[in-house]
Amino acid sequence: MTFKKGSVPQGRRASSGRGGRGGMIAAGGGFGSLLLVGLFLLLGGSPGQLGELLGGQEQAQPAIESGEDANEPLAHCQTLEDGNTYADCRVDFTGISVDDVWAELLPQQAGIEYTEPGRVIFQQTTQSGCGMASAATGPFYCPTDQTAYFDVSFFEQLESLGGSDGPLAQMYIVAHEFGHHVQQLEGTLGLSNYNEPGAESNAVKIELQADCYAGIWASYADKGEDALLEPITREQVAAAVETARAVGDDNIQERSSGEVRPDTFTHGTSEQRQEAFLAGYREGTMATCDYLERGVYTS
Repeated sequence: MTFKKGSVPQGRRASSGRGGRGGMIAAGGGFGSLLLVGLFLLLGGSPGQLGELLGGQEQAQPAIESGEDANEPLAHCQTLEDGNTYADCRVDFTGISVDDVWAELLPQQAGIEYTEPGRVIFQQTTQSGCGMASAATGPFYCPTDQTAYFDVSFFEQLESLGGSDGPLAQMYIVAHEFGHHVQQLEGTLGLSNYNEPGAESNAVKIELQADCYAGIWASYADKGEDALLEPITREQVAAAVETARAVGDDNIQERSSGEVRPDTFTHGTSEQRQEAFLAGYREGTMATCDYLERGVYTS
């Protein structure tokens, strides 16, 4: 079991949505194009730029935002144990845990007050501040509305990329997106430019830092009386690392086209993503994650 027994902290639930019957962002059809979308958007891109990547997009119906009633899609997420059973509850509760960790660490290590991002768990399609999004876009953080978006059906794709859909592997993805929010608060997220990719690009550095920040969360998530998680096991860490490797640029490119092109990297190699997560997990300090070499952290 990953989450402890107990109630969900009140007043900190995610928003949720159900997609309409209209079209979704065009993915060109086929698994290969989903990998292309993954290369650009997986764990950090902006869906508003998908038109350039895929050659246009279809119109989509806005998601229907649900109220807090019996028909609300997250109504079944009542206790922490539900996070061990349902993927959407797991995403929701992980967001609470990540917020708790950064609310303490960000002021201590960077001198910045932490403000919680929004988090939206949706089905099919939703409208974000960065444009329309669907499950095909993968999880992403939108700086315009400072909100992280998740369609949990995406987790089913992880195994096809060679990753794990285990609980901590899914939590790693949530923590990565929240890492982009930390970068937004730091004022560095805008340095990432997907129009200037490459192995040494700021895009890669920003993504590796978000992986490292996810590792920091994992380092603290099971500690303290108020921690929501049971002690994290070596096996769970291994699953998260496996997933970090799966979403490396080289792995995705190899699986989609059979060719690896470092000049188009936007997220880093499998090895880099693995090492970034583990560095944050082992050290638990933002200074360890200083891929931009700013030298502004106290620890």
